Amino acid sequence: GKPITALSLVAFPPELGYLVLEEILKGGRDKIEESGAVVVGGHSLEDKEPKFGYAVTGIVHPEKFVTSKGVKIGDKLILTKPIGLGILATALKGGIIAEKEMMDAIDNARTLNKKASEVMMEVGVNGCTDITGFGFLGHLHIMLKASNKSALIYTEKMPIYLKALELAQIGFVPAGTHENKKFVKDYVEGEPTKDAVLMDILLDPQTSGGLLISVPSVKSDLLIQRLDEEGVKTKELVGEIVKGKESHIELM
Repeated sequence: GKPITALSLVAFPPELGYLVLEEILKGGRDKIEESGAVVVGGHSLEDKEPKFGYAVTGIVHPEKFVTSKGVKIGDKLILTKPIGLGILATALKGGIIAEKEMMDAIDNARTLNKKASEVMMEVGVNGCTDITGFGFLGHLHIMLKASNKSALIYTEKMPIYLKALELAQIGFVPAGTHENKKFVKDYVEGEPTKDAVLMDILLDPQTSGGLLISVPSVKSDLLIQRLDEEGVKTKELVGEIVKGKESHIELM
């Protein structure tokens, strides 16, 4: 697919100052233009907390798109960004950490999934989802449910922000993590589920998370190679699609 136009949606508290709003709008416009789309206008209103996003219109070929449905047994699962950003963002907002302590995560959040998506389409894959508000396990569960499949996850291979891990170890996690835990509690099993810190990371709500790609096993090395050639920093093989209970996830 290709994004064409974007309409900005802004809620902003005036006391933060309009220079801040100007920077937010500029940053958003820069990323929209990087994606190949154009900002055509927007709507704004005053609110107690800043909120910002876009309504985007694009085009897609009816026979050349990838959804979360269609993963097949034997597929390998490739993740293109580390997880733990929700913990870091909440800590930054609360003054627990400084911006300089999460610059690697900020740089990743600024990075579009455009290159990873283009490589994925070039190589040919069976399914894909982005990792956002439901966390890694939540979005994986949705993908599995859509395809009536099960997955095995190699927890030691998961790319995790180290600072997020430190914060999770002292119990600092966003409220959304607990809601995500309720969402998947009947569908996740395996010895690592006893590790509360790991589970908090795997359920951490993400913003601008990476892609979780389900690729045929015979193409997994090629996908990782092409992602590397295109400068995608994270391309970790984190699991596979297996026979098992429908929409269940086994951690190992």
